[in-house]
Amino acid sequence: MTTPQEELLPATRRALLHRIATGQAEGRAPSLVAAVVRGREVVWTGSRTSVEGHGPDENVQYRIGSITKTFTAVLVLRLRDEGVLDLGDPLEKHLPGTGAGEVTIAELLAHTGGLAAESPAPWWERTPGSLRPELADVLGDQPFRHPVGRRHHYSNPGYTLLGALVEELRGAPWEQVLRREVLEPLGLDRTSGQPQAPHAGGWAVHPWADVMLPEPSEDLGRMAPAGQLWSTAKDLARFAVFLARGDDRVLSAESVREMRTPAAPAEAEDVAAGSAYGLGLQIQHRDGRILVGHSGSLPGFLANLTISVEDDLAAVVLSNCTSGPLVAAVGADLVRVVAEAEPRIPEAWRPLREIDTDVLELAGQWYWGTQVFALRLTADEGLSLGPLSGTGRRSRFRANGDGTWTGLEGYYAGELLRPVRRADGSLSHLDLGSFVFTREPYDQGAPVPGGVDPEGWRGIK
Repeated sequence: MTTPQEELLPATRRALLHRIATGQAEGRAPSLVAAVVRGREVVWTGSRTSVEGHGPDENVQYRIGSITKTFTAVLVLRLRDEGVLDLGDPLEKHLPGTGAGEVTIAELLAHTGGLAAESPAPWWERTPGSLRPELADVLGDQPFRHPVGRRHHYSNPGYTLLGALVEELRGAPWEQVLRREVLEPLGLDRTSGQPQAPHAGGWAVHPWADVMLPEPSEDLGRMAPAGQLWSTAKDLARFAVFLARGDDRVLSAESVREMRTPAAPAEAEDVAAGSAYGLGLQIQHRDGRILVGHSGSLPGFLANLTISVEDDLAAVVLSNCTSGPLVAAVGADLVRVVAEAEPRIPEAWRPLREIDTDVLELAGQWYWGTQVFALRLTADEGLSLGPLSGTGRRSRFRANGDGTWTGLEGYYAGELLRPVRRADGSLSHLDLGSFVFTREPYDQGAPVPGGVDPEGWRGIK
C-alpha cells in the first residue's frame, strides 16, 4: 500500500490537518497520528505532537485496545467458515467447564451473552495478566449480569472466552494463530502483542493542569484477545481495506459483510444515537452515512478505526493519552471531510458479458398487492428489488444455482426468491418468502392468496 498524498486536493489536505490539529490541541494529547484510506490506498497521513521538531508517522506503534476484538472476531469467523464450529453452538460444546458454557459463540461476538463488562478487581487494564492466569480468574464467581441473549452489554471477559476458544480449536496460542492466519497474509508486520520500536509511550494528562503522568503498560495475559495489540496507522489502514472488501486468504467478502451487519438488540439510547454492534464491529449512523469499525482504549492510549463502505473511505486515529481527544469523532470527521470535498467517482458502467434469458425475463416491474416494485439485474449478476418510488423494503439477491435467489440484506435477508412458471414454461409470478409478486396488481391469472374478486377493479358507485 502506497501513500500518494498528492491524490487529495490541497484544500482537502488542509481540512484534514486542521481537524487532527484541533483534536490534538483541544484534547490535550501528547501526540496524535491519523491516516485516510480511499479505495485500496492510504491517500493522506498526518500527525500532531507536543514535542518540538518531531512527529510520529504512520509506522509508529500505538496500543489499540479493543480494536483487538475485531481481530479476534476474524479468527472465530474463519473457524466458522471452515466448518469447525457454528455461531449458534453453545461455548460448552467446544470449550467445556468455563461456567459460561450456555452462551453461544454468536452471543459472545455480539456482546449479548449477559456477561459482566469487566473481570473481577483489581482493574485488569492496569495490572499484570499474571494475576488472572485462568479463565475462572477472568470470569469470577458470578460471571453473568443479564439474562443470556436479551440485551447488548459490552463484555471484555466475553472476548477472553473467544480467544480461549481459538486456542482450544487451533491448538496454539492466540497471538501465534493471529499472526499466522491474519497478520502475515494481510501484510500487517507492524501489529504485535508487545510494543516494537518505534512506538509511543502511554500518558495520563492531568484534567486540570497541563502536566502528564506515565501510564503502566501491562501484558494482559488471558485478557489479551480483548485488548492486547499494538499497531500503526498504516497497518490499520490495510486492515480497514480488508474489513470493507474481504480477502479470500483470510475471510471472504460475504463473511466480512456479515461482521458489519447488526447482530445485537439495541438499547433505547443506542437507537437514539444511531449505533449498533455486529460481530466484532461497531456500527454507527452519522452525518447521513453508515460507519463501521471499532474504538479502543487502554490506560495511556486511544484508538479508532472508521470505515464508510459506501464512500470507499476509511480513517485511522491513534493517540497516546488516557482520555481527552474524541478520536471516534475525529475519525468520523476525516471520512466526512473527504466524502464531501471529493465525492467518490463511481466505476464506469459496463454491460454484462453474457446473460441467461430466463434471468433477464425476471427484470422489470412487479406488484406486491398494489405496491409497484422494480426488479433489476445488476452488473455483478445479482438481482436487486425495491419500490419503484418512495420507501419500502429493499434487498439484493444472490443466485443459488438452481433458479432460486437468496436475499442478502434488509427484510428479505436470508429469504428465498423463487420464480414460478406455468405448465407451458411462461413466467407466472415470483414467490418471495410466501409473498406473491405479479406483473399486474392483483393479477387474476396468478395464484394470489385469498383470491381476486372476479368482477375486477371498479370505481365508487
